[in-house]
Amino acid sequence: MTSTKTPDVWLPLPAEEIEGLPEGLNYLFWDGAQDYPADPADCAFYVVPYMKGPEVAVRPLAGMTAVRIVQTLSAGIDHIEPGLGLLPVGVRLCNARGVHEASTSELALTLILAFLRGLPGFVRGQDEEEWRSGFYPALADKSVLIVGYGSIGAAIEDRLAPFECARVARVARSARATARGPVHALDELPALLPEADVVVLSTPLNASTQGLVGAEFLAAMRDGALLVNVARGGVVDTGSLLLELESGRLRAALDVTDPEPLPSGHPLWHAPNILITPHVGGSTSAFLPRARRLVAGQLSRFAAGEPVHNVVRTTG
Repeated sequence: MTSTKTPDVWLPLPAEEIEGLPEGLNYLFWDGAQDYPADPADCAFYVVPYMKGPEVAVRPLAGMTAVRIVQTLSAGIDHIEPGLGLLPVGVRLCNARGVHEASTSELALTLILAFLRGLPGFVRGQDEEEWRSGFYPALADKSVLIVGYGSIGAAIEDRLAPFECARVARVARSARATARGPVHALDELPALLPEADVVVLSTPLNASTQGLVGAEFLAAMRDGALLVNVARGGVVDTGSLLLELESGRLRAALDVTDPEPLPSGHPLWHAPNILITPHVGGSTSAFLPRARRLVAGQLSRFAAGEPVHNVVRTTG
């Protein structure tokens, strides 16, 4: 006899807060609590809790024997990848393309401008009642290199457009052409890094990018260049970066670190020439409306038997 049980959907947001959810699915709220809302074996569509870390993301996967879709609310999938081998064959993993581009690119520009124009020093000067006038670098006429030219990298370039940069160069895993110009392959970095005043990291964290920004990468950057990381902390080798910062040769503005959260007493906190924000690239007022629209759209396609969007991996 064919089962008529309504498929379970695990959501990290209450279903009543998401407009446009299709009927015919059983919506259950789970945001990483110790207790599951139901048997994981009945879950057909799993929306991964946001910013709860890999331990929470992966914990129910071994029991999800009937799951068909795993949907992250992050652009990166590194927090869920360790558990993909626990899933049945044919499960589609979808990321949150379209959710974080606006917020993350906003922060990338904020970090660049704040650092170049001396805002951290001005804030400290205000605390000390000091008038720290003088000349400071501008973004205008600078050369910018974007390493990781997916949807977020392209959104960063969109926001660079009004700032009269001398040049914007783009790097991704493989070379391709775009309306704005060529995208260079990763193996072209040695020729591109010495030309950049600002290097922005927006690449996924995977086997090819883990520790990509190590001693060799950093040594190729020009003296005084600014490294901006809105990707993942593991893309940068922290020890190598610390050596360059402490020498005074390079500067850095980081939204992500390795380790993360950065523990009290870590030397990165007090390194010279650094600005640190606590992984807030995507966590803005823009997140929830876009996340809700993504989830509603994906579930509507799923309920109608249509292909879901943003598939980045299929197990098996």
